[in-house]
Amino acid sequence: MGAGHDHGGQVMRAAERHRGRLWAAFALLAAFMVVEAVAALATGSLALLSDAGHMFTDVLGIAMALAAITATRRASRDPQRTFGLYRLEVLAALANAVLLFGVAIYVLVEAVRRFGEPPHVLAGPMFVVAVLGLLANIVAFALLRSGAKESINLRGAYLEVLGDLLGSVGVILAAGLIALTGWWWADPLVAVAIGVFILPRTWRLGRAAVRILVQAAPEHLHVPAVAARLSAVPGVADVHDLHVWTLTSGMEVASAHLTIEPGTEVGQVLAAARVALHDDFHIEHATLQVEPGTEPGNCGPTGW
Repeated sequence: MGAGHDHGGQVMRAAERHRGRLWAAFALLAAFMVVEAVAALATGSLALLSDAGHMFTDVLGIAMALAAITATRRASRDPQRTFGLYRLEVLAALANAVLLFGVAIYVLVEAVRRFGEPPHVLAGPMFVVAVLGLLANIVAFALLRSGAKESINLRGAYLEVLGDLLGSVGVILAAGLIALTGWWWADPLVAVAIGVFILPRTWRLGRAAVRILVQAAPEHLHVPAVAARLSAVPGVADVHDLHVWTLTSGMEVASAHLTIEPGTEVGQVLAAARVALHDDFHIEHATLQVEPGTEPGNCGPTGW
């Protein structure tokens, strides 16, 4: 097979490497989510409630990541799923982004309402729970950090935990201000800050997921440069019907028609083209159709 026939093995191996860390982060955050939600209702803190809601999306996001990894592994043994279920990872990341948007918007609306009538907040318990939440998020952050570089799904969970970590810091500051100065507006202000922090990062995550789902070319790959590199392969006279897209995080895919010069060895051209795609653009899977230069271009219309 040679270069270009990994078929997503690297993606699956990357996901499996971090599965144990995902389970550990899931158990830790799920347990503390309950504690934080109960404490938020008991203290009357919107900032703490927003942090608990964000932690809920952390837990749900990690659960979807685990489900996607499990489903992808099982689907790889089904001959009817020729690409497995790699897109489940992307769908999970998009769902995470939608959930985060919902939480952030709710917090912003509720915070605006509270500015007119700030409620009484129990700063002491709020401070203690926020400190414990910060410690839980630091541990989860450390568990997910390495995997976020290899998987868009893990990156979604990682960004959620990062936002929640900073949210815990904000809740601690709000509790301190309330305890020392009695300034109740600190609670909705911190809630707004958490929401504003979440939104742009959520937008980037959702945008990355949508780009994959609509099969847009990866942002880091310039398609004309790919075409030029294939055209430079010895024996290639023309490159057309070139498509480059991302199947799932870390798995770029390409297909192209190569018109070769008369007398050129097909096997050598294919091998050289796959090596070029692999070495220059890190494209692991490429489907290349070779057309003799003596035949007219009969590829048919590509209006689809």
